[in-house]
Amino acid sequence: MRTIDLFAGCGGLSLGFQNAGFTILAAIDNWEPAVKVYRENFAHPIYNLDLESEESLKFITSMKPEMIIGGPPCQDFSSAGKRDETLGRADLTISYADTVIAANAEWFVMENVERIMKSHILKKALYLLKNAGYGVSYQILDASYCGIPQTRKRLFIVGHKHSPDNFLLPYFNKNLSSKPMTLFDYFDNTLGIEYYYRHPRSYARRGIFSIHEPSPTIRGVNRPIPKGYTKHEGDPVDISKNIRPLTTKERSLIQTFPEDFIFHGSKTDLEQMIGNAVPVKLGEYVARCINEYVKDRKQNRHIEAAQLEFSC
Repeated sequence: MRTIDLFAGCGGLSLGFQNAGFTILAAIDNWEPAVKVYRENFAHPIYNLDLESEESLKFITSMKPEMIIGGPPCQDFSSAGKRDETLGRADLTISYADTVIAANAEWFVMENVERIMKSHILKKALYLLKNAGYGVSYQILDASYCGIPQTRKRLFIVGHKHSPDNFLLPYFNKNLSSKPMTLFDYFDNTLGIEYYYRHPRSYARRGIFSIHEPSPTIRGVNRPIPKGYTKHEGDPVDISKNIRPLTTKERSLIQTFPEDFIFHGSKTDLEQMIGNAVPVKLGEYVARCINEYVKDRKQNRHIEAAQLEFSC
């Protein structure tokens, strides 16, 4: 399926869909550090464009995509951000919907933090999309039940022009694993650690985690252990010389980027783009659910056609 990735970042969603057999025509983003990393890893082009510009809209429409995927910036909705929809980035959710509609794409996939469900911006975007004829399925997926060793909850909204609402829910649900994936499940002992430090958003939360549980959400910051860190009641062990933060590379692997994926740039930029990325295998999970739905839909059509022919 001919697909364009909007707000592509360094390419987690693109790579997931590509792995599932989708043809990525192009990607669009306007953060140059992420654009440079994307170019190093994909054969198809990425363009540095502002999605709110008329130029961008005309360009995307001219490519006639069958599917548009992407995650509009989530900082205005995220628990890690200011949670203020008036800051301007939330408007990109409307721009995303307008682009899908203008391009007349048969499919769209929108990814965001679960908190956006409470947003009037999302309600407006969904109204526009449904009014344009899209049946819409949405699901909050916990990555650790989708083959990723990380507790990361994200909302996926999938729209299709020729399907009813909630058409993908059975596929989202039936393909989930029965238990969350831990770091040990994914890496075995290759990380060379049993416990590690992940800087908490506040010291009311624990900072030490075990490889025998899913990683907490990989965020856009990766700080060292502060001097004088006091053990939290939830920490499984005391701070010691054996406890360290995860490296930038380890964080990318937890986001299920492949070992040979090329990251270059400043440490600050890399940590941010890795933390903002859609885990590759989470994108792949959603893409494979769509593939399964399309296959079943075609098969049901063939059965119905055969039954009609027989009855005639």
